Amino acid sequence: MSPNKRLVIGQGQISGYISIFLAVLVLLGILCFHYPEKLTTPEFREVYTKESVEVLMLGGVIAALFFSALSIVLSKKLKWAWPGFLLTALAVLLGAVTVQGRDVAKSSWHFGLDWMILDLLLMVAIFVPLELFFPKNTNQTKFHEEWRTDLTYFVVSHLFIQFFGIVTQKPAVLFFGWMGLDQLHTWVQSLPFVLALFLAFFTTDLFQYWAHRIFHTWVPLWRFHSIHHSTQNMDWLAGSRTHFIDIFFTRAMTFIPLYILGFSATVFNVYIIFIAIHAVLIHANTRINFGPLKYIFTTPQYHHWHHCEDPKYYGHNFASIFPFIDMIFGTYYLPGKEWPAGTGVHEASYPKGFVKQTVYPFTKSPFDADLNMEEKSDR
Repeated sequence: MSPNKRLVIGQGQISGYISIFLAVLVLLGILCFHYPEKLTTPEFREVYTKESVEVLMLGGVIAALFFSALSIVLSKKLKWAWPGFLLTALAVLLGAVTVQGRDVAKSSWHFGLDWMILDLLLMVAIFVPLELFFPKNTNQTKFHEEWRTDLTYFVVSHLFIQFFGIVTQKPAVLFFGWMGLDQLHTWVQSLPFVLALFLAFFTTDLFQYWAHRIFHTWVPLWRFHSIHHSTQNMDWLAGSRTHFIDIFFTRAMTFIPLYILGFSATVFNVYIIFIAIHAVLIHANTRINFGPLKYIFTTPQYHHWHHCEDPKYYGHNFASIFPFIDMIFGTYYLPGKEWPAGTGVHEASYPKGFVKQTVYPFTKSPFDADLNMEEKSDR
């Protein structure tokens, strides 16, 4: 794909790529069925049933074949249809339509392949059409020059969900585990659902705000966080580009109020689902400004200004959920319906690829020739 050529509806490319995408997910799903102890997440297995996943697998096979056939009808070619068809056929041979779920034994370690598959399916179903029909940058294709790098970040963060979960929860347990929090937990869990959910959103966003701001203002940490800002192609995958040092610190800070206040499972699950979708939304390539809601919740326009490459707009919009938190601390910026001209880090350069970007901040500075990090701007 040309990095400057967007997909066009009705030519068979989109349906062909959908067929390939679904076929790959079905193949990965078969692995989860065969090796559930090592490839699925115990906490996430409680959300779905084996019957529902069996139906989803069958639906994936049918949909992959349908879009493969649709690609042929629209394009009059096999060019985009045959990969999805062959992958789907392979999935069927491996038991995609006959495989059955089973009881899962306990395992000391696991990858989050099931979480990755279902979350990727949900995000694609929501945001690919959104960016296709309502794009902000009409010249940006889904297959820009760094989409593979961002997808790698997405895959790694999901597969290692157990590792990231354990490590980011340790500080809260270590520093606050000795406190008697049972009565506080009981009180918080007795609150009306809407009030408890707002409390969860506000407290986590407040902690996240300061963690985020520290990463921008303390130069040694900005070296790692700037990797997240290095993308010049804002889309639904861009938010996944986050260095693991950034993930550890920010998530650990965000988990502190969740741990101390002890929200109910329902509030916690709703919070996780909202954050998972909203974090992708605010990076998306969509022109929708959400009307008055943009003054209540952060939106793509709001967060794109945070990623603006022009140094004179640095230091704004650190909040993840509520713009009023930025208003309180004087970092709010939302100029009407205007969007930034470009995103990225104007005064730095970065290597391409997940591995190089992971290693780079430990060895070199993206702003100068050594690790003094004498940055010229006030990000």
